[in-house]
Amino acid sequence: MKRILILLALVGFIAAQSNAQVSYKSREEIPEKYKWNFSDIYKDWNAWEADFKAISEDMKAIQGFKGTLNISADNLQKLLNVQEGLMKKAYKVYQFVSFQSTVDSRNMDLQAKLQKVRLLFANFGVATAWISPEMLQIPEATMKKWIAENDGLKDHKFSLLDMYRLQKHVLSEKMEQLLSYFSQVNGTAQSVFRALSTTDIKFKEVTLSDGSKVTVTPGVYSQVVTNNKNQEDRKKVYEALYDVYFQNKNTYAAIYNGIVQSDWASARARNYASSLDAALEGNNIPKDVYLNLINTVKEHTAPVQKYYKLRKKVLQLEKYYGFDGSISLVDFNKSYPYEEAVDIVTESVLPLGKDYQEKLKVATSSGWLDVYENPGKRSGAFSSGVYGVHPYMLLNYDETLDYVFTLAHELGHTMHTTLSNETQPFATHGYTIFVAEVASTFNERLLLDHMMKNTKDPKERIALLNQAIQGIIGTFYAQSMFADYEYQVHTMAEKGQPINAKALTNVWQGLAEKYYGDVSEKTKYSNYPWTRIPHFYNSPFYVYQYATCFASSAKLYKDVTEGSKKDREAALERYITLLRSGGNDFPMEQLKKAGVDLSKPETILAVINQLDKLVDQLAIEIEKLEK
Repeated sequence: MKRILILLALVGFIAAQSNAQVSYKSREEIPEKYKWNFSDIYKDWNAWEADFKAISEDMKAIQGFKGTLNISADNLQKLLNVQEGLMKKAYKVYQFVSFQSTVDSRNMDLQAKLQKVRLLFANFGVATAWISPEMLQIPEATMKKWIAENDGLKDHKFSLLDMYRLQKHVLSEKMEQLLSYFSQVNGTAQSVFRALSTTDIKFKEVTLSDGSKVTVTPGVYSQVVTNNKNQEDRKKVYEALYDVYFQNKNTYAAIYNGIVQSDWASARARNYASSLDAALEGNNIPKDVYLNLINTVKEHTAPVQKYYKLRKKVLQLEKYYGFDGSISLVDFNKSYPYEEAVDIVTESVLPLGKDYQEKLKVATSSGWLDVYENPGKRSGAFSSGVYGVHPYMLLNYDETLDYVFTLAHELGHTMHTTLSNETQPFATHGYTIFVAEVASTFNERLLLDHMMKNTKDPKERIALLNQAIQGIIGTFYAQSMFADYEYQVHTMAEKGQPINAKALTNVWQGLAEKYYGDVSEKTKYSNYPWTRIPHFYNSPFYVYQYATCFASSAKLYKDVTEGSKKDREAALERYITLLRSGGNDFPMEQLKKAGVDLSKPETILAVINQLDKLVDQLAIEIEKLEK
């Protein structure tokens, strides 16, 4: 059941905001080479329907093993084989519908099929509630003996033995079955958020200073605040976008309260002390790693405030607002056509070896990527795998420098999934969220160095430094702030405190003041970004891992690119091994094997010091340009 829940959440896990500029009036207008090839999963709906029915047959077969698991290793192996076959089909059945719905959210037939799949998976949870309790009746010593003597169980060794670590959180068969009845209900709040924020949302139209009229979608908003030098225009689109969410603030608060209360109810049902404990223990992440991250970052926000003060000075703004945070510091509006961006990113990953580079070329030329925005397509970017097929990667490419980095980022995920799926058996192919952002941010750093080395344009150098700084702020600082917000709100629920729009806004305001001080002017909408951040609603306690992964990738990048040739080669081998290791060990242990220890505060402080130096370097480059 755990794998089913992970599968249902995958699409929401790996996401970024859209800045789409190149868009089409309809999906049909987009050339095929820029769209996903769904036939790699199924050639047609008949093939999909066949697997959908086969899953039901697998469920019946699983029931036949009830009461037999502790009799012999052979019975256990046969059950695991049936489960694995079911899960391989489940990935394909779910993603085939989900991906198509992602690029055509207005298609109600797809929505109906998606609901049908989710109902099937919910039934699977009910039908298999007995498995974990029955497995735990097998003594741990017996299980170890069976694994040692039976080759068919060796692929499952890690998960089978880890089951005993989590034994105190596994309930009786009847209680597990009871909880499974709520699996469909627990996802309702997320579905309401997606409907309110994507399918049913009505964006506003504004007239800009040049007389042009634009409908302020998230993509248009990002494009204007990134490229329009008229502060009043930026203000208009900011107010137009945020007012849509602000008007529904009480609804968003009710949705989020539902998610938080569901998390706390599930945590208590499984005997966890808090929602955070429940979120961390599955991957054996020490709670101190989370708390040390949010507390350390919160106490070291000076480099962020220094950067925004520099921006205000360079932009010569009497008043500086949050919507001024993306406009270029110099007159640099270079466009990067998609094919050019692909070439740049492909060249940048050469330090990871020719084999890695060749695999990336396959990914960008074989229908794995859905490139451009179209009506009904969800915003953002993600990469999500289908075991036995290949990863599928969503973009809303807009030709900006920012999206060149997004391309590199998501290809990092895609390559991580590819290497893991090629190397690991199905039982351990799925890497945890805790290491998921290492490869993506590593690729961004490769791209930065590659572009800095290959440009003589002083303005592009400033733009690249600014990109790196904003990458740290967005991936490390902002996500740590978001993690702090989630922790505070969940703690409120655990204390029985009311969670409503006012309470959520107060939490956000306290954090914003701590992180950004008085650099930015306050507006009516300043403390309402919580209404529109998808991760809060789709994947609670996920975002902190952006920050820990950023710190991890920074350490790995240093090891791979600095020192003697022998040391660099050894570090690269450790890094590629990490990408190939899937979920064959606890993520903290995987990172330690690769050379990273997140329990050490210096790992977190190193990123903070890096940002401070980059801001100083940016100030020097700007001063040189002015002279």
